[in-house]
Amino acid sequence: MTTRSIGQSGPATKPAKVLNKGSSWRISILAAAVVLLMAATILSLGVGAKFIPAAEVLTAFLDPQDTVNHAIILESRLPRTLMGIAVGISLGVAGALIQAITRNPLADPGILGVNAGASFAMVVAVGTFGVASLTASIWFALAGAILATVAVYLIGTSGRNVVNPIRLTLAGVALGAVLTGIGSGLTLLNPKAFDHLRSWNIGSLDQRTMEMVLTVAPFMGAGLLFALITVGGLNAMALGDDLATSLGSDVNRTRIFGVVAITLLSGSATAAVGAIGFVGLMIPHVARWILGPDQRWIMAATIIFSPLLLLVSDVVGRLVVPGELPVGVVTAFIGAPVLVGLARRKKVSGL
Repeated sequence: MTTRSIGQSGPATKPAKVLNKGSSWRISILAAAVVLLMAATILSLGVGAKFIPAAEVLTAFLDPQDTVNHAIILESRLPRTLMGIAVGISLGVAGALIQAITRNPLADPGILGVNAGASFAMVVAVGTFGVASLTASIWFALAGAILATVAVYLIGTSGRNVVNPIRLTLAGVALGAVLTGIGSGLTLLNPKAFDHLRSWNIGSLDQRTMEMVLTVAPFMGAGLLFALITVGGLNAMALGDDLATSLGSDVNRTRIFGVVAITLLSGSATAAVGAIGFVGLMIPHVARWILGPDQRWIMAATIIFSPLLLLVSDVVGRLVVPGELPVGVVTAFIGAPVLVGLARRKKVSGL
């Protein structure tokens, strides 16, 4: 009896060791990414038109002085860096959610018409109401993103309680195209009134204030909370609706919570900095490629990788040209070849 019980306990402990080993290397990767994110944050605070050493960046927080360098760090670069971190997390998590919910590896937050709704609302705010302040226009962009998502949801469900991912995607693409076309037409009618929206349309972190950060932070926080609630049901959804339902997963609840999270995250991010592409499309692929198909690990990695990409892109944009290259242009340059490389792999990461 003793020999048999020992023999039975051996195989039982082996999977646990394998699981712990598998989790440990993933944790090591995430820990290394956190270190890189901290380094990118210090670079973002120190690099610009005037280079400030890392030691002085740390001193600005530990022992702030009434100096020019400390004023640059705390009043200009700190809001910009915080906005980059918040927007990176928002776009990345929204991208991971939309890919998992629609089971479409080419989906990004804009596929639900969120970005188009925010852009259209900005155009209406400037052209109709004469809003010139970017801080004030954020509220219009948020409202536009929310209204566009509600419209896509109503069209995608066709009055039913069942959410169809294919119908939802088609409705988002169609509504996004319509809103983009109307917005472009209104912009052409009065080009001078929309000059200050050009950098916003490209996607830029420049001239962001702490007031703007505090304005969008509650929406991003609520969206992240909904995303964390949703992530538990995403692995079951990958098996298909019928099998997920048979396993006890509420598919419709997961989709609805996911859509709410995508709206809050992508809408607030787009309202704050404009339409920055490739972050929500590329980072979930990279996370899936490195850590595997488990949505919990993908979400954890996305929360770290996305702000890392955005901050590095922003720093590169400050250095490559004499003035400054908007971060949306840099992410496009980085994201396009990465996606081509992922697509050319023999085993493309599936959903």
